[in-house]
This record gives sequence, C-alpha cells and structure tokens, in this order.
Amino acid sequence: MNPLKKNYRIILASLIGLCICFAMHAQPKVIAHRGYWKSEGSAQNSIRSLLKADSINVYGSEVDIWLSADGIPVVNHDATVVLNGRKLTVEETTADILKQVKLANGESLPTFEAYLDAFATCKNIKLIVEFKTHKEKAREDELTDKVIQMVHKRHLQNKVEYISFGKNFVEQVLKLDPEAKIYYLNGDLTPDELSAMGAAGLDYHYNVLYQHPEWVKQSHEKGLKVNVWTVNSPEDTQKVIDLGVDFITTDEPEIVKQKIEEL
Repeated sequence: MNPLKKNYRIILASLIGLCICFAMHAQPKVIAHRGYWKSEGSAQNSIRSLLKADSINVYGSEVDIWLSADGIPVVNHDATVVLNGRKLTVEETTADILKQVKLANGESLPTFEAYLDAFATCKNIKLIVEFKTHKEKAREDELTDKVIQMVHKRHLQNKVEYISFGKNFVEQVLKLDPEAKIYYLNGDLTPDELSAMGAAGLDYHYNVLYQHPEWVKQSHEKGLKVNVWTVNSPEDTQKVIDLGVDFITTDEPEIVKQKIEEL
C-alpha cells in the first residue's frame, strides 16, 4: 500500500475515533422549563422568566403558546385561565381579555409577539416554542403559520426551535419551514418513525426513556437529538445523563447546570 495512503487512513480512523469519543462524553445542555420561573420576581411563562433564563446562560428557554379566539398567538401553559374568579378557555377567549389575566409576578399574560420581542434582546439562549394541541386542526394550522411568519420576520429562525405533543404541528412546521427543528413530545413514536416524519428528535418524559433506553442510541445513530422532560431531582438528573441524552428540560436550570458542570 502507498505509505501516504496508509498514513491518511490511520489519521482518518483516529479522527473518527476522537469524534465518537467526544460524542459519547458530550455533556447534555439545559433547557429552562417555562423559563427560569423559580427565581425572584418571576413566574411561569413570564417575560421575566425568559430574561432570567438568558442571564444564567443555559441552552434554551421553553414557552407554551395557544391561538386566542380572535387569532392572536398568546403565551400560557394551561388550556384555561382564571380572570376575576371566572375560568376561561384560552382558545375561546379574545386576546384583549386574556391580556387582563395577571401572572404570579404581576405581569400581564403576554402575547407571543411581546414574548418574541423580548426574546430578540436575549444574547445566550434559544427559544423552545411548544405548540399546544387545539380542538380543531384548522386552528393549529393557523397558529403554526402565524408563528413561523413572526419568527422569520424578526430573522430569529436560527434561534427558535419547536416542540409539540401533536403530530399535526410537526407536519405543519416542516411544511412551512423545512429547515426548522421540531421535536415530538408524546412518547409513543420510535426513532425510526420520528426520522421518517422529519423530526429533529424526540423530547420524551424521563419515564419513557427509562422504559426504552435503547431509543437514545437508536436516535443518535439516525442523527436525531434526544431531549428529556421534566427532570428536577438529582437522582433523575444523573440517570438521564448516564443514558446519554442531549438536552435536559428542567424547572431547576441552575441546579442541573451546576451538576453537569461538576462531571
């Protein structure tokens, strides 16, 4: 064999081995669940929680969005809110009324536009947008279209990733923005099925991965990423790190971040 060719193959094999070794020991990144809301002056899905997540330099900050009755994307986790003692269904209520709802820190329930404007000032994090499943597919499609347009208008598409329990949202995001990263949350699809859908990876509850630890390796073999939610205890944090996940979504971002840095 030509000595140069032999040396080239040796070097190439060494580089591949180093890459594999690095991948095996790569530390997972932290995503703040509904922002860093366990901090002073903050609240779940508040703009303050978003800015606090940015201040501690984690990978991302997750946020939940709905479409109001009058077609405005708004930020809230639950399907309902309480205003003046009345329970209101978010997708059946207009944005003007929803904005009267006060979060635990006194902020008004934000529109996604206001949230996105605040995110545009963030320097360190990505925004992880969860599309909440709606009663009608047409409204999910409308929400997806409006959100993608808002993100692109601000040239933030490289800083925004998406997640959802709904297969329809996965399909719609990829239809409107084939380059977007969207992860599936529901825990019922294999890495093969997710790869066929075009998803960027799986984003499952840790109990799902405890039952199917092989899905982590299978995902990586297919070039998919693995996120896990919502991991708060030290024991579960160590378990999912040992599984080799890529991202950990948590209500305790500083604690989980510190544990990872101590490894």
